Amino acid sequence: MNQSLLSQIDSPKDLKKLSVDELPALCAELRAFIINQLSHGPGHFAASLGVVELTVALHYVYDTPDDKLIWDVGHQAYGHKILTGRRDQFYTNRKKGGLSGFPNIFESEYDAFGTGHSSTSISAALGMATAYRLAGEKNKHVVAVIGDGAMTGGEAFEALNNMATGGADMLVILNDNNMAIDQVTGSLSQYLLDITTSKTYNKLRHHLGNSKRSLWTRLTSSLKNLISHSSNMFEGLNIRYFGPADGHDVRYLVSILSDLKKIDGPKLLHVITTKGKGFRAAEENPTKWHAVGSRFDPETGEPTDNGPSTPQPPRFQDVFGQTIVELARSNEKIVGITPAMPSGCGLITMMKEMPDRCFDVGIAEQHAVTFAAGMAISGYVPFCNIYSTFAQRAFDQLIHDVALQKLHVVFCFDRAGLVGPDGATHHGAFDISMLRPVPNLTIMSPMDEVEMRHMMYTAQMPENETIVIRYPRGRGSVIDWQKPMKKIERGTARLLRRGDGGIALLSFGPIGTSVAHVADRLQEVGISATHIDMRFAKPIDTHLLDEILPTHHNVMSIEDGTKIGGIGSAVLEYANEKGYKVNFTSIGLPDEFVAQGTIDELYADCGMDEESIYRSALSMMGK
Repeated sequence: MNQSLLSQIDSPKDLKKLSVDELPALCAELRAFIINQLSHGPGHFAASLGVVELTVALHYVYDTPDDKLIWDVGHQAYGHKILTGRRDQFYTNRKKGGLSGFPNIFESEYDAFGTGHSSTSISAALGMATAYRLAGEKNKHVVAVIGDGAMTGGEAFEALNNMATGGADMLVILNDNNMAIDQVTGSLSQYLLDITTSKTYNKLRHHLGNSKRSLWTRLTSSLKNLISHSSNMFEGLNIRYFGPADGHDVRYLVSILSDLKKIDGPKLLHVITTKGKGFRAAEENPTKWHAVGSRFDPETGEPTDNGPSTPQPPRFQDVFGQTIVELARSNEKIVGITPAMPSGCGLITMMKEMPDRCFDVGIAEQHAVTFAAGMAISGYVPFCNIYSTFAQRAFDQLIHDVALQKLHVVFCFDRAGLVGPDGATHHGAFDISMLRPVPNLTIMSPMDEVEMRHMMYTAQMPENETIVIRYPRGRGSVIDWQKPMKKIERGTARLLRRGDGGIALLSFGPIGTSVAHVADRLQEVGISATHIDMRFAKPIDTHLLDEILPTHHNVMSIEDGTKIGGIGSAVLEYANEKGYKVNFTSIGLPDEFVAQGTIDELYADCGMDEESIYRSALSMMGK
């Protein structure tokens, strides 16, 4: 593929050597480069295609890295990385030891702020702009690029509310494609649609845009206030509003941004883009193409990876999706709640069958939790499905609004443990240790898909209070999983294998499948191990521990979460309380942020793969 312009650009300084009339050709090359790279190196796809022109225009107009450019979440930052000296390394994107899939301050000076979670960009940009004002650095500019999906997050509104009060000089670019990962929901989406479809407004916009673009830039906010039936929301917050602008006209964007760069104070540019722009399959199905997980033909979009030839166990999120539908058919009080992840978490299955009982509340984890609390106190049984890493954002609501009031909310924490190429911002490392100290809380994790169904069935029963079920991304271990569901007694573990007292292996969650294999291997070398599937991190099964701890000198806990405060800590706390003397080893995530890589690579690095567990057990036994 001939990259005659892109191959010349190793930094934004090189980009500025091009004429404005050359930029459309560069955009075409950059878009083709992203498509080609991701066709054999999967990653986030549609979002970066949608902001190619905006990315080029921003680096063309602003003096990065002195001017600061912040990409909210960072799904859309691939073009930014390619233009800022990382083109030749981009093949390592999301791979172990390679480029992060998100902006990372340790990777490049052009990554002004680390992102990976939604709705943080405006707050960070406001902090930077305020710091520059205090330091008297008047020539530095700060730009935050935030999508209409991320704008639904509470922190974004908090930052907008604060943005105009301090006199900070900054620009927010609202990248409006009517998408988050799934379709954007809520009134903000309709509000932005009203702005973009005002016939009178757009007629004037077209006329002025074709005659005097700089004049259009100066007058657009005033025109909007005159023509709209109500005051512009952003103008009402004392933030100067410009737009909507065509996000795929790079020449036009350069003109607008050049004008805005000269205007002091807080301002917002509303840009209309198409997610997946330039790749037909992604334009037609942006949810499917938000992130690609396998290789595909860059021309047709057809997959080129052959799937497994033998039947595979289902993904845990698919088990959740099908099981909640079964439960909801027989329990009319069950409702489903998700903060903007219906497809990813599997709730989309229930949404299709029972749309009135499912609620996508937007990228708003705090609201999702308290919304669930309001439904629970009114007699419903909410299943609130949040990715583990995003549940961290709603810790206070989970304590104050749910657990403190002993409300019957079922939290399903998807993507618990290591998640692979998404890296440190997305690993579900901290939920066990975060929640174990919270009173009135039950924490469970299934070893396999059948146990997952039993736990969901148990969780919806009326005698329960607040329940957390955590489970990982990807597939489990049981193909024939649609078994009849049964109740699990709270705080009961499963004794899967009784050994002769040499070593006890206490596993929590799906990592127990690897531990079962380790127990088999130990048996082959003459070590008869006891294996317990703990099932509950809170409350732990003290009755079974009272049986095992006095009779086993060597005890090992294994979990897919941080070791600090996890299931191993819980067992040690109990052993100390009862005075049991054991030789104890805890296997789990280390006290560090784990970078990206494949699941297998990361498990091995953390000493959590089957081979590492086996060798640790041998070492404990002096072999």
